[in-house]
Amino acid sequence: MREDAGAAPITALTTRTYTVPTDQPEADGTLAWDATTVVTATVEAGGQVGLGWTYAAGACGSVIDEKLAHALLGRDAFAVAGSHEAMVRACRNLGRPGIVASAISAVDIALWDCKARLLGISLASLFGRSAEGAPIYGSGGFTTYDDETARSQLELWVDTWGLSMCKIKVGESWGTCEGRDLRRAALARQVVGAEVALFVDANGGYSRKQAVRMGRRYLEEAAVTWFEEPVSSDDLVGLRMVRDTLDLDVAAGEYGYDEPYFARMIGAGSVDCLQIDVTRCGGYTSWLRAASLAGANGLDVSGHCAPNLHAHVAVSVPHLRHIEYFHDHHRVDGLLFDGVLAPGGGFLVPDDTSPGHGMTLKEADAAPYRR
Repeated sequence: MREDAGAAPITALTTRTYTVPTDQPEADGTLAWDATTVVTATVEAGGQVGLGWTYAAGACGSVIDEKLAHALLGRDAFAVAGSHEAMVRACRNLGRPGIVASAISAVDIALWDCKARLLGISLASLFGRSAEGAPIYGSGGFTTYDDETARSQLELWVDTWGLSMCKIKVGESWGTCEGRDLRRAALARQVVGAEVALFVDANGGYSRKQAVRMGRRYLEEAAVTWFEEPVSSDDLVGLRMVRDTLDLDVAAGEYGYDEPYFARMIGAGSVDCLQIDVTRCGGYTSWLRAASLAGANGLDVSGHCAPNLHAHVAVSVPHLRHIEYFHDHHRVDGLLFDGVLAPGGGFLVPDDTSPGHGMTLKEADAAPYRR
């Protein structure tokens, strides 16, 4: 750690946007996509550069350039909490949920990364470790996959990487393909065997009573233990109804863009495990606040997607259940960044020998994807 650590004015905040096509068509219960867009933010202060990013629309870059940079330039890079508040206040008239929150998230991540690099320590050390590594579960299993593709992905997760948990998408076409949903869950159970925990994610594709009916069948026919967004995450009453009716765990929270969202979801008793996405919720600053809310109410938390960005903060939380090791982000992170963590063995273990989160942009490799 630097002995002369002190004020380090932020001298630059810049953005770039990259779009990476999927390796094949992808869809869940309520959406289809053919690419992932990544907006990076870099913060310069004290001779160090912090890197953050969000998986969102390119419009995040405009918010960063036009609003957030003006709010941060000249501020002390060590005072991340104050910079976070300055960003929130600068965007008051824009509305926080969605694009604005994603932009704030990318910059907040970069600020924490810069601070840790200025101190010469890893983010895991800066946040304070509660565990050496964070459990991960394989995530993908898109509704567009045929059986052969689904089988290959499941075998990669379980047989090659040694994961003990995995998740597939269900609720196909807004819940209108119940038979195929159930067949795909049965296939997943057949492939992974009896000892691997199997999760399903409907992405809000079912109605309330339909979710209850399907949840019972997932449990009985495929031993599913985790039912993510069985109904819309905006339907807190419906989530609570499904949670109270079924034995399997109900999860949601990935669309939380500020702390009040998580407070409402927790207060309504809607979930058994709160999902928090560091690239949407407001970065590490808000992620830790939301995790504290969950812990104070007896709930575990799960890092939604963005596995490499979640690893360092996740190991600081004693009530962490796991991180989602999402297929798209595994591909994209490996293409664009050096220093990504290996998924083998079922855990992500942050590297304490590298300052910050340890990742840097691969300029030449990323160039073809730049917009």
